[in-house]
Amino acid sequence: MTRWLTEAVPRGRVAAFRTVIYLFVAADLVIFTPWVRTRVSVPGDLYQPLLIGRLLPLPTPTATLVAVIFWSLLALALLAATGRAPRLLGWAVCALYLEWMIIAMSYGKVDHDRFGLLIALAVLPTAGRARHGDTTRTEAGGWALRVTQIAVICTYFLAAFAKLRFGGLDWLTGSVLARAIIRRGTDLADLIAQVPYLLIVAQFGIVAFELLSPVVFFLPPRWRHAMVGFFYSFHVVTIATITISFAPHLAAMTSFLPLERVRPLVWARRIIGRGTPAPTSTDLDTLPAQEPVSASADPAPLGDQAPVVGRPAGP
Repeated sequence: MTRWLTEAVPRGRVAAFRTVIYLFVAADLVIFTPWVRTRVSVPGDLYQPLLIGRLLPLPTPTATLVAVIFWSLLALALLAATGRAPRLLGWAVCALYLEWMIIAMSYGKVDHDRFGLLIALAVLPTAGRARHGDTTRTEAGGWALRVTQIAVICTYFLAAFAKLRFGGLDWLTGSVLARAIIRRGTDLADLIAQVPYLLIVAQFGIVAFELLSPVVFFLPPRWRHAMVGFFYSFHVVTIATITISFAPHLAAMTSFLPLERVRPLVWARRIIGRGTPAPTSTDLDTLPAQEPVSASADPAPLGDQAPVVGRPAGP
């Protein structure tokens, strides 16, 4: 079990995963959760902190506190994405983003798609230094990726457990997807809803896929990547039909992928190198003319250079 948890991976994979996660944190602040900054306009009486917020305890959000967290987290996440000071910057980003999520989720709604991302932020500082393209293997980095993978799969499995715990078998045969389509469905979802019993079949399929998600750990690498591809396709369909985004979860799920093979900077340099124009005939015409060398001409004097072995110096 220990060998499985600490299976060594290339350092380049850890470096790429670190860049993906910290860049997503920066994007999350300005694209997915900028609404957290509006929480300061809500009366403080409506702030009901999560359990961790009550245990620490954390202060009630104010305009100053939220602004400091936002700008500090944005700057530190961009710095951490470069791979510099992985422990110092990593722990700082982890702490600030945790507080950002506590503020976001303490007003009555808790999103379960953040679990894998939060675990990734908690374990990445333990992976140590890693450079893009480095093929040497690291067990510390392998542990960080494995723990993130477990969190990703727990998100699926526990989601199915929650469906059956609170909804029972009625969740499978009820109108869950139908209500979701009525509330936030797209034109594609309207077409799917017209097919008899298709939504019921989809609900059975969702629960089955979530319960069977741990199988991914027992598959060989090629099939494991295929199953992860299925996970991504499931979320593409979800976004295309009921416009629910699991972006933080999708970022954490890149821990399953061989990210060390993705080298955008190297690819860009190759493209730029290929795009360099070759010398044209006009350019060749402008080159200085060279005098022809006769076969019988004597070689140029060597000056202070030593003669070739076996030949006398001079003419």
